[in-house]
Amino acid sequence: MVGNDTPYSLFISDLHLCSSRPVITQQFLTFLQTEAVQAQALYILGDLFEYWAGDDDVDDAHHQAIIAGLHRLAATGTNIFFMHGNRDFLLGQVFADATGIQPLHDPTIIDLHGKRALLSHGDVLCTDDVDYQAFRRLVRASAWQAAFLATPLTARKTQIEILRQRSELEKSYKSESIMDVNPDAVNQLIKDYDYPELLIHGHTHRPALHQLKVDGHACQRWVLGDWYEQGSCLRCNATGCSSHVLDQPNS
Repeated sequence: MVGNDTPYSLFISDLHLCSSRPVITQQFLTFLQTEAVQAQALYILGDLFEYWAGDDDVDDAHHQAIIAGLHRLAATGTNIFFMHGNRDFLLGQVFADATGIQPLHDPTIIDLHGKRALLSHGDVLCTDDVDYQAFRRLVRASAWQAAFLATPLTARKTQIEILRQRSELEKSYKSESIMDVNPDAVNQLIKDYDYPELLIHGHTHRPALHQLKVDGHACQRWVLGDWYEQGSCLRCNATGCSSHVLDQPNS
């Protein structure tokens, strides 16, 4: 584990926070007040929420608790960066202003304590899932989002719930390999961004470190874990990165 005695950054993704899982929400709020408050930066690489129907839902009590926690962290001086995932791509400027987060494009290159790191949510790398990629292109289009956000909030939530149920059904008959990243897509992304030393992403819920070599260039691909049972993060400083599983939350 990377020590706390030198400046470090934290990476998390796939928390899928929702009111029906209050223990995980509380673990996240505790994480913000402990490990994250000591970090130079916290990077949230998508799917912070189980779903986000639009910024007009910021007044929801569950959302307010999370917004307040992020705002308090930002006020301490920790930089908070956020990248959209496949569940919360409708998070907008109202949420950013309320929390103090800084939006990131997907993908993005950063200087991570002296190393070039490429960040992504990761769903764009799952190219074998052709149906999902077509859906992703549809819902990321500005025209689709404008039309969707123009409908009443309750109708949006109902539609999202229908889509979620359909997605879970489709997953039941998709192969595990289709829902994982495509190695050629990973290699191409690394080439496109001039061979970064690190690639960090989430989405697949398969936490691991993959040692890659692309055209003779070494690259570590770190896959972040989800927060369905308990939290986890990647901690990086000038000496390297290490994965860190948080203590089991109290039920």
